Amino acid sequence: MSKIKTMGITLGMSSALLLAACGDDTENKESSAGASSSSIGEQVDYTVVATEPGAGLTGLSHEVMEQYENLEGWTLQESSTAGMLSTLDKAIRNEEPVIVTGWTPHWKFSAYDLKILEDPKGILGGAENIQTLARKGLEQDLPDVYTVLDRFYWEPEDMEKVMYDAQENGDFDVAAADWVENNQDKVSEWTKDIAQGNGEKVKIISTPWDSEFASSSVIKLVLEQLGYEPEVTPVDPAIMFQSIATGEGDVTVAPWLPTTHKAFYDKHKDDIVDLGENLEGTQNGFVVPAYVEIDSIEDLKPKE
Repeated sequence: MSKIKTMGITLGMSSALLLAACGDDTENKESSAGASSSSIGEQVDYTVVATEPGAGLTGLSHEVMEQYENLEGWTLQESSTAGMLSTLDKAIRNEEPVIVTGWTPHWKFSAYDLKILEDPKGILGGAENIQTLARKGLEQDLPDVYTVLDRFYWEPEDMEKVMYDAQENGDFDVAAADWVENNQDKVSEWTKDIAQGNGEKVKIISTPWDSEFASSSVIKLVLEQLGYEPEVTPVDPAIMFQSIATGEGDVTVAPWLPTTHKAFYDKHKDDIVDLGENLEGTQNGFVVPAYVEIDSIEDLKPKE
């Protein structure tokens, strides 16, 4: 009898200890998850890695740092596109948290599992478009080129395909050639009833980022196949707009509007010809690997 009672007490105590242990483990996991979430700032040294100082997204990101009170004590580290991507790649290989500025479409979203943090204040803008802008007089000087550029339109997945292939083979011209060869239906819509050129030069002004290397490389090849001699010059956004406004450049297919390059557009809009969108559905934001357990800029904590 006493043995049965003793065994019952022992089992009861064991069960209680087991339940307590389970409870402690659950609490520890929850505590660990909470600590992980709250210490992301510490793990990334309260730093967001940006691209070039002259990039429109970098300027908007500075506004984010100033207007979100929870980012007090944080730093926006200006770098380069290559530097930002290197930082992102290293962190992902080590399964560490990292926060970078980024945009879609971009090949990194095909290469890595990423997410864009919500921006409740809307400083970085919502969905944007990429526009085609031409110098005044281009329609009269090179009417067929103007028509091709006016018709130029593709989808985000098209641009991302060229970027991803260029990342794989290291050559945007090769990636553009593959895309053009495999998308003759779209290209033919841009070039229908267009006469062959006679080696006329076309100055395409762009920006030094993969998304714009993709679009300018495709347009360059299409115009070459039509008998023109296009030349692509990558510059900072401010110079890009100035070049089109002054007529030093003929066209650009690189401006992001209505938010990213708004200041430049507003300054020069009376001296340029807006041919409309060549791609819709882009987005800027603060980007993190999907395994980072935050979803919004507001989830970040100020530096203590």
